[in-house]
Parts: sequence; C-alpha cells; structure tokens
Amino acid sequence: MYETDMIWLIGPQKYFINTSITRNTNTYNYFYLVKKVKFFYQMDLVNRKPELAKNTPDPKGKGGRLGEIIRFLNIFYTNVCYKSLLTSIFGLTIQRPHMRKKILLAAIGVISISVILFLVFRKKPQQKELYASVKKGNFEVAVTTTGELRAKNETEVNVPSDLRNVQIWQIKITDLIPEGTVVKQGDYVASLDKTEIMTKLNESNLNVQKWQSELKQAMLDTTLTLRSARDELVNQKYVVEQKKLEKEQSKFEAPAILRNAEIEYEKSQRNYDQQVENYQTKVAQAKTKIAIIQADLSKALNQMNDLMKVMEQLEITAPQGGMIIYAKDWDGKKKVVGTSVSPWDPTVATLPDLSVMEVVTYVSEVDIQKIKANQLVEIGLDSDPNKRLQGKINTVASIGEQKPNSDAKVFEVVIDVLTPDTLLKPAMTTSCKIYCANFKDVLYAPIEAVQKAGSIYFAYVKENGKIYKQEVKTGMANETDIVITEGISENATLLLSTPKDTAKMEFKKLSTTATTKPGK
Repeated sequence: MYETDMIWLIGPQKYFINTSITRNTNTYNYFYLVKKVKFFYQMDLVNRKPELAKNTPDPKGKGGRLGEIIRFLNIFYTNVCYKSLLTSIFGLTIQRPHMRKKILLAAIGVISISVILFLVFRKKPQQKELYASVKKGNFEVAVTTTGELRAKNETEVNVPSDLRNVQIWQIKITDLIPEGTVVKQGDYVASLDKTEIMTKLNESNLNVQKWQSELKQAMLDTTLTLRSARDELVNQKYVVEQKKLEKEQSKFEAPAILRNAEIEYEKSQRNYDQQVENYQTKVAQAKTKIAIIQADLSKALNQMNDLMKVMEQLEITAPQGGMIIYAKDWDGKKKVVGTSVSPWDPTVATLPDLSVMEVVTYVSEVDIQKIKANQLVEIGLDSDPNKRLQGKINTVASIGEQKPNSDAKVFEVVIDVLTPDTLLKPAMTTSCKIYCANFKDVLYAPIEAVQKAGSIYFAYVKENGKIYKQEVKTGMANETDIVITEGISENATLLLSTPKDTAKMEFKKLSTTATTKPGK
C-alpha cells in the first residue's frame, strides 16, 4: 500500500533531493505536505528558475505543483543554508556531493556580517522637539482631592465603659443591626461577646465562696484560741491568789521561808500580767485577721457585682434617635460583626446629625503649603456628577500621617459644606477642588518647560532659530502650568525637553551683566 517516489531535479549545482513521500490510498499525507508549504508557493518565487523543473516526475498527476514547491525549497536551501528548518518541517533530506560544509559556514558568516552592519549603520529615529508658548492671562491655582462626607455633629454608640474595671481589654461584636437603620432612643443596636465575662464571673463567684469560707474558718479559729487563752488567764488568777495566801501564812515562819513565799507570789502575779497582755494581743490579732479576710471578701463581691453589671450592658442600645452609621477601625475598615473593640476605641457606631455635613479629605505634603483655612472649595458628588456644592476649609492638620498601603505623607483637611442638601449621606465619596489663589494678567508656561539646577530656575528659549538657556523667576504652580514672574516675555517659544549640546549653549541670567558665553 505504501510506495516511495524519487524526485530528481537538475540545477546549476547538480543537486538532487531524495524525498520519501509516504502516502496511502486516500493520499492524506501527500496533501498534508502540500498544505504545509502552500504559502511558499503563493509567494510566486517558484517561477524565478523554471529551468530547474526539467525531468521532474509527476506522481499521481500532482507533479506540476509539487515540482514547483520542491524547486523553491531547493533554491531556498541553497541561498539561506537553512537545512535544519526544511528537515524538521517538511521531512526532506537534501544532499549534495561537494562543499556542503564550506557553503554553510560562508552563508552563516555573510548573514552575521549583514546583521552587524544593519545594527551599526541603521538610522535612529529622530526625536521630535516639542515647543510651547508663554501665555498671559488669568492664572488659577487649585488643588483637587477626593474626600468623604460625614456629619459635623454625631453621637457615639460605645461599648460599656466599665470593661476596664473588670480587666477586659478587647471584646468582639457578635451582632449588629444593618447600617442605615433608623432607631429611636433605647432601641437595640448591638451585642457583645459574653464568653470572657462569663468565665471571669464564674471565677469571681468561686473567689467569693473561697473568702466566705476563709472568714468562717477564721472566726472559728479565733473563738477557740481566745477561749483557751481566757481559760489559762482564769487559772493563772487562781494561782496568784493561792500564792498570796501562802505568803501571808509564812509571816511567822523563818525569814528564808517567808522570802521564798514572796518570790513565788511575785512570779505568779507576773505570769498573770503577761497572760493578760497576751490575751489582749490575741484578740487584736484575731480582729485584724478577720478584717483582712472581710476586705478580700468585699473586693471579690465588688468584682462579681461589676461583672454582673457589665454583663447587663453587653446588649447596647441607642442613646438617642438617629440613623446608624458603622464606626471605622484604625485601619479605615468599618467595624462589623466579628470586629474586636477595646476600651481605648470604644465606638461601635455613630448617630449623625444629617442637618450639618462636612467633608474629610487628605492633601499630599507637596500641596499642603497651598492650603489655608477659609479657602473656598467646590465639592462634587460621585453619586451625582452634575451637582456642585460650595464649601469652605475649616481646619488643616499641622502634623502629617501615613495612610495604609502608601509611603506618601498626607495631611487631613476638614471642609464645611455650605450648601444645604437633604440628600447628603455620610460616607458619600466627593471630589474637592480647593481654590488656593487666583492671579490676573500674569505670564505662565507649562511646568515641563521650566527646569531647575540647584536653586536656579531656567528655560530653553528658541528665538530666531537659535536656542539658549534663560534664567527665570517663578511663582505658584497648578497641575499643568507655572507662573513666570521675570526673565521671559509673552509669546516666547520654550522647549518642553532638554536639547542636545547644552554645555556649549549660551546661558542668559537675569542680571544684564551676567550673560554666560557658550562653554563658560
């Protein structure tokens, strides 16, 4: 079923192509080869050497087209020496009897030299110089920022202030009504996690029971100790009376016996006095011990009462009527169910007064020097792009801060909304155009046209086909242009980029005697 066709081509180098075209009865592989190289044939290059088609066999009546294709492949291989490409793509094995290696190396050398020469001598695209003219007219300096609406006055909904008293430093929100809900005074707002307080309450209850037991035990011990001391004191009193009698009976005895009786009496009296003092000390000691235990018991009872009081406050209610707005955490995220709240940042939600609104925005450290209190602001709403509100800067922060996920320092600016609008809601996104200054009949040019070297500002001026550096004095700048107060006249042509050979360019300073010649 399979057969091999040998196709011979007669060319200038007497090359021949030995190709094995494997095909079966449906000629699938044959037409697949033709399809793969069809684009070569469509280039019409095969017509350049028609004499190479001599004696080309015609397998299955397709020899005319296939012969042209193979002729082109032979020419392509000869001129470019790309044998590996032909072999890998078309499965053709091209052979020649003489100087194959030398021709291959020579062709590679020619191609390499051509590529190098092309890279060295190719013409680079010329950069087109851009120019701008100095204009005269009104110049407006404005800073544009984005901000967020909030109520100027609001009531905070806080967690219990007694959390610190029971040594709870963080507590989670377990339930919170939806934001935007309108509530009345005393309505339910949120619930806090009771787990830690319940644990502390159980521990406190056990502590109270412990001190109650300690007090009872101390009172029993005191009773027994004092009873024993009292008994010893009574017994010693009897001893004293007995020694006293013995002393009186020894008056008529010998002096030695009388003296011994007196000594025994004095010793018994001394022991009695000591036991009286000891008894009084034991009574004071027992009172002190009981007082200490009672103090500890009182402390435990107070702690348990505080815990019970806080437990009752874990369901937070609204201190007054209004719309619930979730408070924000230190990272700007809203406090929701699962957020931990601390006594140092106790606000769970706020009840804003929607009749008076303000905008909070942040200005970069580059523009903060332009911002002053009482500057007018045009406020736009993202929710209604056609609406414009009037505002005025109320406060400008003196200390910058760093916003999350940003390296730039920004300053908080609070803007009062002067235009009343009942549709304004807290947390609406706003655009703020802060009008910093407005100058009349001043010269200004694009910021790109003015450059700085050290403390000197200058521009490249083109005049009568000649370009030179001109020192200038500048004023305030906005987002696109900068005011030029001295050095350049109206309609002067300025370059927006640095030209070539600036080292040899004439530099004209503002002083009439300070013109620097080229190269100096």
